[in-house]
Amino acid sequence: MASSELVFKVRRSEPELIRPARPTPHEFRRLSDIDDQESLRFQIPTIYFYRCDPKMGGRDPVEAVRDGLARALVYYYPFAGRLRETEGRKLVVECTGEGVMFIEADVDLRLEQFGDALQPPFPCLEELLFDVPGSGGVLDSPLLLIQVTRLKCGGFIVAVRLNHTMSDASGLSQFLNAVAEMAREATRPSVLPVWQRELLDARNSPRATFPHREYDVVADTKGTIIPLDDMTHRSFFFGRAEIAAIRQCVPEQLRSCSTFEVLTACLWQCRTIALQPDPEEEMRVICIVNARAKFNPPLPAGYYGNAFAFPVALATAAKICGNPLGYSLELVRKAKADVNGEYMRSVADLMVTTGRRHFTVVRTYLVSDVTRAGFGEVDFGWGKPVYGGPAKGGVGAIPGVASFYIPFRNHEGEDGIVVPICLPGPAMERFVEALDHILKGRKVANVSKPAFVLSAL
Repeated sequence: MASSELVFKVRRSEPELIRPARPTPHEFRRLSDIDDQESLRFQIPTIYFYRCDPKMGGRDPVEAVRDGLARALVYYYPFAGRLRETEGRKLVVECTGEGVMFIEADVDLRLEQFGDALQPPFPCLEELLFDVPGSGGVLDSPLLLIQVTRLKCGGFIVAVRLNHTMSDASGLSQFLNAVAEMAREATRPSVLPVWQRELLDARNSPRATFPHREYDVVADTKGTIIPLDDMTHRSFFFGRAEIAAIRQCVPEQLRSCSTFEVLTACLWQCRTIALQPDPEEEMRVICIVNARAKFNPPLPAGYYGNAFAFPVALATAAKICGNPLGYSLELVRKAKADVNGEYMRSVADLMVTTGRRHFTVVRTYLVSDVTRAGFGEVDFGWGKPVYGGPAKGGVGAIPGVASFYIPFRNHEGEDGIVVPICLPGPAMERFVEALDHILKGRKVANVSKPAFVLSAL
């Protein structure tokens, strides 16, 4: 049976709150002006699959994670608090020590029944990460929900839901690695947490110094936000051969661009063709850029807040689809190159002066590279996960907008990147066709509307 055909129910214990193992300060801690923008006010799911390890001597993974969590929260105690909103929509953590929500569960399945190449979308995700009624709010709710599900084979699954205003991928990974270290009976985390959210606050006299087209207010006059009722989720693997094929579709002087850049340009073009927008509609791709090292000096090691930007590349659909792939690639490169410390301060200033607005979602595709986030390193004592990373694509306030680049080893043992894509059914078929043409290095006419020509070089 393919993993996509799996249907199952887990047996869950009553949800409980895991508090820090020792008393922690009751205080108020402000989020940064990057953290509390509207774009991050949602819950984001990640998931980790582990094999049985006989060397663990029958130790219970539920107890190991529960214990590690309580001990890690002594250091990361803001996660045990609750968010409050103050004047100007400013978010503040009240460090109450109430705890994070935890669910113990069991399922009569073996790890291999999920398939030999674990990747999103995962079957029955709602069973592996139960949405406890009343727990999913941004304000006054647990900031983390963690479900540990034992498997019949002795393996287990850890699923995590994070209030994104608290941390980005790097910050969440840092925390989970601390939990894992404490589960392995470390006396303290190897990386100590750094709050210092004021480093990403707006200036005293806020002044946006970049245009920030990613936050344009754009009316959805033609109904281009993807509807929920016909969504298809698929994942696509890009190994060495696939990336090399994409590079062959760009001019020689651009072939040294990063894998992220060439893959993003390719997916943006294919997705635009698939959606069949009006040729003169402006299409966008947002490239999430980790800015930790973009500051001078860099942000301190241990900083676990959101420290990334949403730079955008934009062009009309006709230009994206009618020009060679190198055209889109140049736009992606320039958008990424704009991000530095001043850019981040400019974003913080813009958030304060515009009411912490959401990035533009109309005709937008967002990509986030988590290949270096450290999700695959989270070891509770049973070894590294078979899969560790985002639980699905298309997350966020607007479904279908986001894709993640996830490190992945396929069933043939080849390392590469897996990308979950979320599109309406007919658009997914056109996306597959357009991508296939690029990977086979052919010039293609009339992939979507007659006005569009997909050109390789």
